[in-house]
Amino acid sequence: MDEALPGDDVADRTPLALRRTLLQAGLGLGALGLASVKAGAHGAIAPSIGVDLPPATEAVRPFRVAIAPAAIEDLRRRLAMTRWPEQETVTDGSQGVQLHRARSLVDYWRDVYDMGRLERRLNAFPQFRTAIDGLGIHFLHVRSKHANALPIILTHGWPGSVVEFLDVIGPLTDPEAHGGRAEDAFHVVIPSLPGYGFSDKPRQTGWDVPKIATAWSTLMKRLGYRRWVAQGGDWGAHVTTWLGVQKPEGLAAIHLNFPTLSPPPLEGEPTAEEKAAIAELKAFFRTMTGYGAIQETRPQTLGYGLVDSPVGQAMWIYEKFTDWSDSNHNPESVISRDAMLDDIMLYWITGSGASSARLYAENSGDQESRRVVDIPVGVSIFPGEIYRPPRIWGERTYPKLFYWNRVAKGGHFAAFEQPALFTSELRTCFAHIRT
Repeated sequence: MDEALPGDDVADRTPLALRRTLLQAGLGLGALGLASVKAGAHGAIAPSIGVDLPPATEAVRPFRVAIAPAAIEDLRRRLAMTRWPEQETVTDGSQGVQLHRARSLVDYWRDVYDMGRLERRLNAFPQFRTAIDGLGIHFLHVRSKHANALPIILTHGWPGSVVEFLDVIGPLTDPEAHGGRAEDAFHVVIPSLPGYGFSDKPRQTGWDVPKIATAWSTLMKRLGYRRWVAQGGDWGAHVTTWLGVQKPEGLAAIHLNFPTLSPPPLEGEPTAEEKAAIAELKAFFRTMTGYGAIQETRPQTLGYGLVDSPVGQAMWIYEKFTDWSDSNHNPESVISRDAMLDDIMLYWITGSGASSARLYAENSGDQESRRVVDIPVGVSIFPGEIYRPPRIWGERTYPKLFYWNRVAKGGHFAAFEQPALFTSELRTCFAHIRT
């Protein structure tokens, strides 16, 4: 039997199945080098990705990004040959990315952006690939110089990637060089979700959030960590929450910057704070759920456009930076163009448009807020988040909630937008469980 969200009647333009799916998935938002050209029966086919991924085994093997020059040449050609649609018929972004903003970003990408920047940024950190349950998983693993550092696994979402966390690696692993104390140090593990970045693309169904959570606990055990913590936002919050449900050996606590508290755990008449959060949910359903329906139901069809058109892929992502960041719809004010394009480049160069979207199809029936998370949970609520649940919802869902804080600024992409505040939240939260 479907559970109704108070106020569902005002969201009747959103298909019931979609509303139910998004609610059950905790808004699942995100919950919301082949350098040569292959020849086939239908003639020349452009390379699907710009990096040669070596086969992964259960051994943890070092990995470095090497983007094929032919892939960069192909990207430049496609950007130069963009066929633009006409201008939107409204004066705001209610129909999607406005034409002048799209042209500006693409002009910068083509003419100014350093196409080698992503490769250099990723290769500045130790990267690895290892096979878990038959799938090659890419991850960054940066150990602190402090032997007693707390191991942490950080999980991104959609349309994010490991790029979101690059600016917090230094502060987390070397806190003394970034305004912290030695006892604040973390050993940092940042995996790419299956179908994202330099992780393999699943060839069969089954890589849902619970399976990913199990894979992450396998990864931490494989790396030799006996006691560790986990953090996530967007789909990363779902994976991290499932880790809390599964309670693998060694997991001491979790932290979420997008707590999966939908459907709302209501008891009696909602308070004013609860009504405000419900209103934010309803507003989201009315205007910003189309992407989720498409990725849940037709990821393959969507992928043909995203994998073939760099501008299509870029705008599919840039729209979310615009709508979901704490920037008054001006994402460049909180995330540099170069950083946004690093994230977009990672999707483009790996051809991940379809495979990343399939995560929605894999998890269309998930419902985390009705499950018990019986380990210590910390939560940070950023003011520009899609919706801001009240603490009482957390207390009703997480029996061992030990940290809840409302942060001064930041949105859905917390680590990307506000790396210093994000770092401070993790230091403060996990100080409670360090030994």
